[in-house]
Amino acid sequence: MTALIDSLKNPNGQLLGDLTVLQRKWDAAIHPGQKLPRYEEVMLGSLGRLADHIMLLKIDADTLEVSRTGRYVQEWIGDDRWDIPLSVLPPDCATALSQAVSGALHNCRPFLANAHCVRDGIVQKYELLALPTLSRWGGTLVGVYVNEAGSRYNLLDAIFSSTDDGILSLTAVRDSSMRPVDFQIVHLNDGAARLLQRTVEALQWSQLGDGTHLLCCPTVVERLLKVVGTGDGAVFDIDSHDRNFSLSATAFGDIVSVTISDVSFLRKREESFRLLFDNNPMPMWVFDIETTAFLSVNDAAVQHYGYERRRFLGMALRDIWPRDEWETHSQALVSFGESYQSDHHWRHLKADGSEIQVLTFGRRVVFNGRDGFLVAVVDVTERRKAEARIAYMAHHDGLTNLPNRALYQETLQRALEQATRAGTNVGVLCIDLDLFKNVNDSFGHPTGDRLLQMVAERLKQEVGGNDMVARFGGDEFAIVLSPVASPNDASDFAMKLIERLSAPYDMDGLEVVIGASIGIAMSPGDGVEDEELLRNADMALYRAKAAGGGVHHFFEKEMDRQAQLRRDMELDLRRAFARGEFELHYQPLVDLAEDRITGFECLLRWHHPERGMISPADFIPVAEDIGLIVGLGEWVLRKACAEAMTWPADIKIAVNLSPVQFRSRNLVQVVIAALAQSGLAPRRLELEITESLFLAETEANLATLHQLRQLGVRISMDDFGTGYSSLSYLRSFPFDKIKIDRSFVQDLAQRPDCLAIVRAISGLGRSLKITTTAEGVETVDQLDWLRAEGCDEVQGFLFSAARPAAEIKALLLKFGSRASQAA
Repeated sequence: MTALIDSLKNPNGQLLGDLTVLQRKWDAAIHPGQKLPRYEEVMLGSLGRLADHIMLLKIDADTLEVSRTGRYVQEWIGDDRWDIPLSVLPPDCATALSQAVSGALHNCRPFLANAHCVRDGIVQKYELLALPTLSRWGGTLVGVYVNEAGSRYNLLDAIFSSTDDGILSLTAVRDSSMRPVDFQIVHLNDGAARLLQRTVEALQWSQLGDGTHLLCCPTVVERLLKVVGTGDGAVFDIDSHDRNFSLSATAFGDIVSVTISDVSFLRKREESFRLLFDNNPMPMWVFDIETTAFLSVNDAAVQHYGYERRRFLGMALRDIWPRDEWETHSQALVSFGESYQSDHHWRHLKADGSEIQVLTFGRRVVFNGRDGFLVAVVDVTERRKAEARIAYMAHHDGLTNLPNRALYQETLQRALEQATRAGTNVGVLCIDLDLFKNVNDSFGHPTGDRLLQMVAERLKQEVGGNDMVARFGGDEFAIVLSPVASPNDASDFAMKLIERLSAPYDMDGLEVVIGASIGIAMSPGDGVEDEELLRNADMALYRAKAAGGGVHHFFEKEMDRQAQLRRDMELDLRRAFARGEFELHYQPLVDLAEDRITGFECLLRWHHPERGMISPADFIPVAEDIGLIVGLGEWVLRKACAEAMTWPADIKIAVNLSPVQFRSRNLVQVVIAALAQSGLAPRRLELEITESLFLAETEANLATLHQLRQLGVRISMDDFGTGYSSLSYLRSFPFDKIKIDRSFVQDLAQRPDCLAIVRAISGLGRSLKITTTAEGVETVDQLDWLRAEGCDEVQGFLFSAARPAAEIKALLLKFGSRASQAA
């Protein structure tokens, strides 16, 4: 173990980087007589950004369970769930974690392990430092720090780099009239760089028209352009100085897969054929030009084709040709001159009946006094399969085998061109699955993947003719309808799809039900370019999702305007945070029994330099969608706690939390840091949540709430009574306060039902010993009714609107003796 930790040290014997911090924290936390430090002294406190890289594992009946994970670790394991067995994680991650934990527990010291993970063809090495600690509840908790080590590399590139052949992918460059005129190198292996005598960096992304290597020869470019134009493959030779090359090119649309083989040795061996023929590792033979009978075959040919030598020498060329190519092969024989090389791949039959694809090279020779032809064979079967697979993968989704976005857009572009010429319409449908996330969260990603495959099959069954269905990623699909007669036809098709996708899915006895939402855009009215139509269909999809899902919507011009306003707000929000345009205002909370201000609710305000004050109802949802709410919420917590420290010690501060902040999984650390930096006592901080927090990841969120409450922080439920399961939430968690929504207070004096609801909530609060606070109190009548019903606390314009921090001290002085003076 000492050797493992010593490997973390620099020449001066010191640990490096993040590992230094964790090692020192672990060492410093050990007390005399203890083998292991306490968990709280190592894992809680000022970990800062390191918390994102920490995974907490606990031992439950000899089984390792994932107790907590930081954001970085969740991305690494591909799972953001807590309290799950280690065995459900990806095998490579689970194995490395198990090794690290085992080493740490065995040695009672931090233990360093490594993991090599492959994701989408990319290999990345990770370092895992396991830190064993003692739990206050007994047993052992192991914190594991995870981070990348070294650079990533492409597994497919590594495989290709092992071949001596040069393999390149070229994309056609078209001029303004969409005519292919040049090629750009988009991928190559080391073998290609070696054969072209250039560095990989010099060749990557270069255009043939700008280069001087052998592929830049006008003759070669012309042949490649012909391959793109006809879609047929080509094989031809290139002579360069003292070397000879065979070039194989295959087109997949505008992508050309090129393989370069150095055949110089073949040409030289022809000169000494007698000496080299028998021991040549390349299959070779000599056949009689007149009868096409085999005159001689080398050991490589016997071994590669599987025929016994005696049988081989009793055969003719036709015996190794597939019957459907007899005529083509025979015509090629007639055209033989003094030498020959394949201009395309031939198919040959082996002794076991299997087919291989080959390139053949030959020249006329005299063999034992007979006019013959020497042939050398290069088996390109596996190479052709690899080329085809690469081209297929570039245009198809790996999970469902549906076309991907790239192929979808190519197809859509062609459909639009044909529709323009024919005067027809093209429909673009963007599809998003409803409730798919629930399936992933409840049953795991493998089940989610199987469900996506079943959805793909249903979509393929519904789409036919010139139409196409593609998967863009996640649970997003898209369809091209070409042509589509009218919006009514598109609408009927969309309704049929929603009905089909909403039917139950039988997954090994488990019945899963989801739904679908669809956005539709049609050419030419909604756009004539593929990107424009896709963007507009996506906006229509957003409207369908906002309507509750399970419906379809057509694109409308107003959506584009709303989308632009939304994009402007997103940009303004990011700049506002950086420029400090946000500020906090505070609205007093009045205790009715004591008739005084006992706290303030913190409210975020945005003062836009051009648009003035913007309502939180407008910008908070946008901040949540773009992920800004996490950083913004952290700033609010720190600022509010710091401001509250300037108030009297008995005045509380209430801060609203967004459900998005809970998903970041470091909320507890953020609260601890805000309290520590400000010095505010936890009992003075009140955190307000809404019922929407419990709509997903309920167990994890409840665990976070319990952690916060253990700190001494008070928890309040905001807008109580407006959701569907308020009473069940009170049973799930012991709230300190429930806040009666302003909608019930507003009509308190006029509507008996509102009064009954307020009376019921107040009674419920008294029975459960939970404080009740009424929001939106604006009149003395409302105040009297609330006091009569036993409400504990009120807030609203009757006492004061939300005030900036600079006015709070004056407000407290003014209403210090009796808050009712504000009324």
